[in-house]
Amino acid sequence: MATSTGDAPQGAGRLGYTTGQVVQEFGYDDDVDEALRTGVEEITGAELVDEDYDDVVDGVIIWHRDDDGDLADTLVDALTVLDDGGLIWVFTPKPGRPGHVGHDDIQEAGTTAGLHATSTFSIADDWSATRMGSRGRGR
Repeated sequence: MATSTGDAPQGAGRLGYTTGQVVQEFGYDDDVDEALRTGVEEITGAELVDEDYDDVVDGVIIWHRDDDGDLADTLVDALTVLDDGGLIWVFTPKPGRPGHVGHDDIQEAGTTAGLHATSTFSIADDWSATRMGSRGRGR
């Protein structure tokens, strides 16, 4: 079912971002899903900011492929500018696509960064989305 701004925001709408939020993007490359990016920008009313942005952000999107290096390092970098309660989403290629990252690898990187995967679902034709949340009461 299409939304009033077309189909692009439909998947992006599942990410929980709202108007006025600043969302930082890590791992942008020519294989990202442009419709998904546009959907997030339409919802927030602002362009995504890049990895060099150094002010506080409300959310983070990480495009991560198998050969992109250490996901835990990227998650730690994202946490340095993320506002309390901000949302972190890791987008990875779906199984069978080049650069696929297994859920266990995402979970391990999250644990190293003090996070854990809370949900995973298909977000675009070639991409899965995994929400990362804080560890909570762990000591």
